[in-house]
Parts: sequence; C-alpha cells; structure tokens
Amino acid sequence: MASIKTDYVPGRPRLAYDHAGAGPAVVLMHGIGGNRTNWHDQLAALAADFHAVAWDARGYGLSDDYEGPLDFADFSRDLARLLDHLGAARAHICGLSMGGRIALDFHWRYPARVASLVLCDTFTGFDASFTPEQRAEFVRSRKEPLLAGKEPRDIAPAVAATLIGPRSPRAAYERVVASISALHKESYIKAIEAVTAYDRTAALTEIKVAVLLVYGAEDRLTPVKLGREMAAQIAGARLVVIEDAGHLPNIERPEAVNAALLEFLRGQR
Repeated sequence: MASIKTDYVPGRPRLAYDHAGAGPAVVLMHGIGGNRTNWHDQLAALAADFHAVAWDARGYGLSDDYEGPLDFADFSRDLARLLDHLGAARAHICGLSMGGRIALDFHWRYPARVASLVLCDTFTGFDASFTPEQRAEFVRSRKEPLLAGKEPRDIAPAVAATLIGPRSPRAAYERVVASISALHKESYIKAIEAVTAYDRTAALTEIKVAVLLVYGAEDRLTPVKLGREMAAQIAGARLVVIEDAGHLPNIERPEAVNAALLEFLRGQR
C-alpha cells in the first residue's frame, strides 16, 4: 500500500494536505463536516497512477484558522495556491458536497487549471437545489446548537446519523462521528455562513471538461435526483450511483467509489 505523507502549503493560512503516489495531480476536497482523512481510502487506491492529494480546507484539520469572515471564493484561491505549491498547472479536481461546490467555483474562476471534474453528492447552489425550508433546517441543525454553547463533538452523533445510509457499516458511521467531532468550532460556523450565503448557481452547460458525478443511492441531503439533473445539463457527463451508501460514499463504500474514480481518471490520460 502506498505511503501517505502530510505536507503543508506555506502562507496565510497555512494549508495541510495528505498525498501519495506520482503522476498527474488529483485533488480531493472534503465536505463541510469533513477533513483530509475522509479520502484516505481513495489516496491509497489512486496512488499507483496519480499524485493523489487530499487537503484540509482553511480552518479544518491541520490547516490554520484565520481572522475575519470567510468569503466562499477564499477556498478557490487556496486551491490555486495548493496547485502552485504542487507545481501542477492543471489537476483533476474532485469534491464532495461543499467540496463539489468549491470544485465548481474553482472551474468558473480558473477553468484552464481543471483537467476534469468529479462531483460527489453535491449541488449547484442552495437556491437552485433546496427549498427555503431545507436551507433553514440545514443551518439550524448545525449552527444553532454551536452558538448555544455546544461543541462539535456534541452534535456529531446526530448529524452523522442524517448523513450515513441505513445499510452502511458501523465503522463508517464512527469515522463520520470522529470527523465531525474534530471540527474547529469557530471556523465551522464561518463555513456554514459562507456556504449558505454563496448564492451563485453553477452554470453547468458551460462546463467543457470531462465530468463524473458520484452519488450515494440513499443520500438524503443531496439525493440522486440532483445528480441526474446535473448530469443532464453537462455535455458528456457520466453519473455513477453507489448502492447502499448515503451522503459519504467515499467512506461508506470506498471500493465502489475507488473503482468509479479509477475508470474515469484513467480515461482522461
């Protein structure tokens, strides 16, 4: 198995990333409750063919916190810094949930730096994909308990239960609980505010690179219906549905996700 190494992008904020292998760069980005370790199963699988990289977004994991509010575009600027640090003019960009929205935003801002896109259990924008009631519930269930004095570890079991599919392994649930428990409270609140305030809906018909969409069949937050709607708007896009998985198929059913990623990415070489 490939050895996974942790390194850092210097600057403010300093960004942590885990990586393995050599070859074309593949960057994997976690969701709003995640961190770089969510992708360890994928790093190991991709390392034989690619330089597989999973970051901690600013304010997550081993990456630095930062002063002031978060502008959603900060994530894309940080991703450009990461690619510069790696010496990669272009990369295959893979993002799950919030990470998928970052990938779409990055493609809009830096299209020449995107070799292909993998969008996992994500959505084009809150206004386009969620009712006002769903948007309000998302914020309430995550932000309000923390503002009332609770810590991420206090909300982790309940939030994880809404994300994991009913037939997912217990070990997957425990990994998600640990991931949410490790969140930086203040930075997480900033991320919730920035993600829900970012109102740009991705212009899917303008995407010209190859796109793979991966969705868990039992995802209740971003159901497969959203993936089908997105695939219909992106020329040549392929949709893969991962059975017996919820919102985090990379953790719940890693073998199936790895197979889909490898088939798609090898086809782009």
